Amino acid sequence: MQTVIKSDCSGVDWNLVSETLKRVGMAYHDPDIHRIAFEDSQVTVFVYRGDQLVGFGRAISDLAYQAAVYDVAVVPELQGQGIGTTIMENILSRLPQCNFILYAAPGKEDFYRKLGWRKMKTGMALFKKQEEAQKKGLTE
Repeated sequence: MQTVIKSDCSGVDWNLVSETLKRVGMAYHDPDIHRIAFEDSQVTVFVYRGDQLVGFGRAISDLAYQAAVYDVAVVPELQGQGIGTTIMENILSRLPQCNFILYAAPGKEDFYRKLGWRKMKTGMALFKKQEEAQKKGLTE
């Protein structure tokens, strides 16, 4: 089946975005909140197999030297087939002048490590739901 990569938000099923994030154990919101977040991002990537959305990701940036990657997810049944790598390579290539940061779902660090990412020693976070983030192991 043909893989198609889209960089715009037209025609995206935001219910599926929300459901995919939930299925992979990442933070998810009302579909309209995801639509707003993706539409307000400088880089968006959507991967389709046929007409089925199978993965996505986004980055926000100052377009000068800093960027942050968010919401990289691949449907569970297709993980391990290079879709996540394709999403990340696409994001990074579209902001080549930038340093990048991200926070990964616990257990996904090895995926990013294979792509050259390294853990930061100085990272800090301020979550709206601090107790929840701590229970998930995202903060101390």
